[in-house]
Amino acid sequence: MIKRDLYLRRIRPFMNKDLVKVITGIRRCGKSVMLELIQKELLNDGVSPEAILNYNFESLTLSHLCTAEALHQDVMEKARVLPGKVYLFFDEVQEVQQWEKAINSFRVDLDCDIYVTGSNSKLLSGELATYLAGRYVEFVMYPLSFREFFDFASQQQPDCTVGACFQRYVSYGGMPYLWNLDYQEEPAKQYLRDLYNAVELKDIIRRKKIRDVDLLERILAYVTANIGNTFSAAAISKYLKSEGRKVAPETILNYLHAGNEAFLFYPVQRQDIAGKKILSVQEKYYLADHGIREAVIGGNMRDINLILENIVFLELKRRGYKVTVGKYGDKEVDFIAERQAERLYIQVCYLLAAPETVEREFGVYRNIRDNYPKYVLSMDEFDMGREGIIHQNIRDFLLQDEREDY
Repeated sequence: MIKRDLYLRRIRPFMNKDLVKVITGIRRCGKSVMLELIQKELLNDGVSPEAILNYNFESLTLSHLCTAEALHQDVMEKARVLPGKVYLFFDEVQEVQQWEKAINSFRVDLDCDIYVTGSNSKLLSGELATYLAGRYVEFVMYPLSFREFFDFASQQQPDCTVGACFQRYVSYGGMPYLWNLDYQEEPAKQYLRDLYNAVELKDIIRRKKIRDVDLLERILAYVTANIGNTFSAAAISKYLKSEGRKVAPETILNYLHAGNEAFLFYPVQRQDIAGKKILSVQEKYYLADHGIREAVIGGNMRDINLILENIVFLELKRRGYKVTVGKYGDKEVDFIAERQAERLYIQVCYLLAAPETVEREFGVYRNIRDNYPKYVLSMDEFDMGREGIIHQNIRDFLLQDEREDY
C-alpha cells in the first residue's frame, strides 16, 4: 500500500472534529486506500475496531442501502449498540440517492466522525451545500505525484534511477494500481483503457443520461488528444463538422462540463497579465492522468512537450495552487500559479536545444515587470538561468520535498 502522506497531513487536523471530511477525485486515484489509511491511524490512536462502520457503495452487496432512508436505518441500528463515538466511512457515496440527507442526519443524531469519498465534483454543490454549509472540508486527490512514484519505486526497486523512473512515469502515469501489474505494457494499458471507459460510462453517460454516446466519445477523444492546446467549443464544433457531425457549441460545452465533473479533465482559464483579468474565451484542458492518454490515444513521447505540461500542471494543483494560463500581448506564459499571497510564473518545455527555443521560453518574461519568481522548466541537465529567471530540471522540480510547499 502506498502511503499518501501529502493528503494525510492535510486531513489529520480535521480528524475527530465535527466536520464532514469529503475526499474527491477521479476513479481509482487512491480514495478508498486513503480511507483505509485514516482508519489505521484511528486504530493506532486507540479507537475500537467495532466503532468503525465502513460502507463501499461500489459493492453490489450494499445495493439495498442506496437510498438515504435505508442507509440511515442501517447505520442507526448498528450505532445504537456501540458505546461512545462512531466513525463512519462512505466510499463512492454518490451512488446513494439523496445521500446528503443521511449524512446531515448522522451529524445531528449521533456522536460521530464522518468521512466520504466521491468521483464527481458536483458532490459539493446543490443540496449538500445547503445541508452542510460550513460543516464540511474537501480534499481533492490526484494520481501519484512523481515524488510519490519515485519514493515507492525506490522501496520496491532500490537500483531504479531517477531517469528510468521518470521515463516510466511519463509513459504510464500515476494510477496507483499499476504497481500491482509490474508496469507490464499491455496489462497496464488495458487497465488504463478500462478506467477511461468506466469514467465515461459510470460517471458521465449514466449520470448525465447521455444518449448520443458516439458524440461524447468523439469529444472526449478530441480533448484527450489536444491537452495543453488552446481551443474553444466552436473549434470542436468545426472539427466535428469536418467529420460529418453537426453539433452546436452549447452541446459540446455540456459534454465538456460532464468530463470536468467526473475529474477526467481540468479546464484552465486564460489570464491577461497586463489587464489582470480572466479571459472568457478559449480555455486549455489537462487530463487527470497522462497515462490514460497513452493507453487511449498513444503518442505521449511524440507529444512530450504537452505531456510535461500536463505533469507540471497537476503538480501545481497538488501543491494547492490556483492555476491559470498567462497572456501578455501576443505571448503566452504556460502557467500562473497563485496560492494566498504567493505567485509563480512557469514555462515548460522539453529541451532548450536551439536559440529560438531559449528566446521563446525566457523572452516571454521580458515585459513582465513584477518581482514574483519566474521559472523555465525543462529536461536539460545544465542550469541555463538568466536575468533573474530560474531554470530548473523538471525532475528536480517534481522531486522537491513536499513539506517545502505547505
